[in-house]
Amino acid sequence: MLCILDITYNSIRLQGGPATVASRTIDYSHKKVLLIDSSGNLRSTIFYMLRELGVRNVKAVTVNDKVLSLIREEAFDVILMGHNSSDAVTGLQLLEEARFRGFMRPTAGWIFMTSDASQAVVLHAIDSRPDDVLTRPFSIDELKSRLDQLILRKIALAPVEQAMEAGDLEAAVQACDDLPRQDANRDDARCLKADLLLRLGRPEEAYAVLEPAFWQTPDKELGLCMAQALIAMQRLAEAQDVLESLIEQYPLLIAAHDLLAQVCELSGDLEGARDILQQATSKAPLGIPRQMELGRVATRTHVLELAEGAYRKSINLGRHSCYRSPDPYLRLANIRRLEMQGADSRRQIELRNDLDMQLNRAEHDFPSDAGLKVRTALLRARVCRDQGEQAEENRYRQDAQRYNAALDQPLELEHEARILSGDQMVPVARTPESGKSPVQRDHNMSDKVNRLGVKHYLAGKMPQATRYFGLAIEYNPGNAAALLNLAQLFLEAARDSEKRREQRLKMVERYLHLTARLPLDTAESLRQSQLEAFLAQPVDSLPAGSLGVLLR
Repeated sequence: MLCILDITYNSIRLQGGPATVASRTIDYSHKKVLLIDSSGNLRSTIFYMLRELGVRNVKAVTVNDKVLSLIREEAFDVILMGHNSSDAVTGLQLLEEARFRGFMRPTAGWIFMTSDASQAVVLHAIDSRPDDVLTRPFSIDELKSRLDQLILRKIALAPVEQAMEAGDLEAAVQACDDLPRQDANRDDARCLKADLLLRLGRPEEAYAVLEPAFWQTPDKELGLCMAQALIAMQRLAEAQDVLESLIEQYPLLIAAHDLLAQVCELSGDLEGARDILQQATSKAPLGIPRQMELGRVATRTHVLELAEGAYRKSINLGRHSCYRSPDPYLRLANIRRLEMQGADSRRQIELRNDLDMQLNRAEHDFPSDAGLKVRTALLRARVCRDQGEQAEENRYRQDAQRYNAALDQPLELEHEARILSGDQMVPVARTPESGKSPVQRDHNMSDKVNRLGVKHYLAGKMPQATRYFGLAIEYNPGNAAALLNLAQLFLEAARDSEKRREQRLKMVERYLHLTARLPLDTAESLRQSQLEAFLAQPVDSLPAGSLGVLLR
């Protein structure tokens, strides 16, 4: 029987031996539990187990699309998610989408229950970071043991997770420090604190929290978080050493593979990144973001057959996934474009027909994607350019410009064209193991989240504002308004406090540098110049209060 302790989180185990039973008696009478399973018999069995344990407030439902609305609208203390691979909508898909949509509240405990203990299913479930994985059938004693451990951990970390749920990351950091040193959850609190510091853009502090504990007890969770801090500090060789050591000790720790591939790419070793991603997808083949990463890196290293396989896998997996998108179709079309170069005339015709078919399928399957027509026109223009068809290239470029002008949020055409053709590296999509949920590019959502950040800033809630501006950049790395907003916030923070002043000023420089590389409108250019002028002044001489009107 596969044991999750050999794979990832300390808190996640598969059945195969009794977990340590907490000595403290847990009162479940006030706990609100959601039980989700497609099997009526299993639901009934587990329902009565929960009753025997003292749970009085149990809502038992079958697996369907409405479950997500229920999770979003109601607050549960524990969610038991059942998975049956034969279901049209599986528990694994719901778990993945709950994490993707941000419905997995920090204060809620998630237990993933499955009769399929295959490596692929278990590792894919772990990508979505439930608190525990439990294989069926299980006894009431096993269920009690898992629930007891989960609830005791939630009780100990309640102040931290409540602050996280409220979006107050600074308060969550402080709450981590308030946990007694002798508490059994101290290591969990240490990892949480480091992760929070990374989200707040303070990797040096995160590393300082982790480093002493990791070298005393090389725990995999501490190691993963420390590697992230080292990457953020550009200490790539040290990060690589930590990750390679983790992989040697825990071969199925897929999050370490993901981070190591990132390190290799940042170090310029694309072949190494490709090989690591290929290993990771062979062990955990069900994750679409990881397959897409493999396809991207394989394309950049010209191993087109491997890239094509990854993109086709992404299409098949995406039929019922929240990660379903036209991107793999576009990437397959680009592979055909690359294969056309150097092919004979007959083969070129076959490849071009397949390229057109992939683009047509994308437009047919995603009719509501407003930006897709822009992107397909850009890719067709690049094909014409490769073939020396200048008139056709100009026509497709004009089409792209016309479609783009009609968008509410126009795309930056040259940037999109470089990404589509594989000429430009795009941000690496990490799995949720890194402490953040994976975020798809969405310009509309980026602007919406940026506006929320402005509202928090005006209300004086700086940590929340910082969080929303950072999330806006995750949705759209080219959101100049959000980058400038972050530059202003860090400049004001550096002015108002000597603590971490140099780090904050470096963050200002970083965001202004990123913004300088983007096309700016008149207001953004003015704002950029204003902030650069402020940055050139002594910090103590800056005027009090707001240093500018945040761009909305």
